[in-house]
Amino acid sequence: MNIGQAAKVSGVSAKMIRYYEQIKLITPAHRTESSYRTYTDNDIHTLRFIRRARDLGFSVEQMKTLLALWRDRSRASADVKSIAMEHIAELERKAAAIHAMTETLKYLANHCHGDERPDCPIIEEFANATGVDDVPSMNGRFGLNGLRPEQSIRR
Repeated sequence: MNIGQAAKVSGVSAKMIRYYEQIKLITPAHRTESSYRTYTDNDIHTLRFIRRARDLGFSVEQMKTLLALWRDRSRASADVKSIAMEHIAELERKAAAIHAMTETLKYLANHCHGDERPDCPIIEEFANATGVDDVPSMNGRFGLNGLRPEQSIRR
């Protein structure tokens, strides 16, 4: 089947299939004499595996490892579980960080008058590197300056 059909059947876009070939997550598809990619049922099975792993938030590097383990019939399930447990911990850390960000924004929004006055703790927080006195400021994509997620503001 061609790349469009493979994309439709696997749920992975043609663009992503090409990308996965480029980064060597999957082996490049067989090419016809006219250079069209052709995919086998085994290729589709691999693409579905990748799609499910991506749906669960695994990184490309983790997917490479999982694919290698999947193909290794002598693998230890403990190796697979270890990757899953590490990923669970990372997802929980991100969820806690998102919760902390939500709580900070709720706090700031609740303390903003939302009227015609220019004073706004939301803008002040964003403008000040150290943040409003008792409100931790964001640090990076996930998390709060100096606080672990479980120490987030609870107001």
